[in-house]
Amino acid sequence: MCQHQPPCPPATASDREAAHLVAFHPEQGWGLLCNGVVLFDDTGELLPDGSSIPAHRASVGVAA
Repeated sequence: MCQHQPPCPPATASDREAAHLVAFHPEQGWGLLCNGVVLFDDTGELLPDGSSIPAHRASVGVAA
């Protein structure tokens, strides 16, 4: 699928979010990466095989 050089990481790779953005809809909260991954603004992901990755934002500590 990817024609970039060097090629984008596949959807199954741990660094899949490093793929090029090919469609971006910030008003709807999502973008499509070159490897077929749909990346949501809450950091959740939908993979091309239909499986999902839950949001994985870093938690922010609360000051005492």
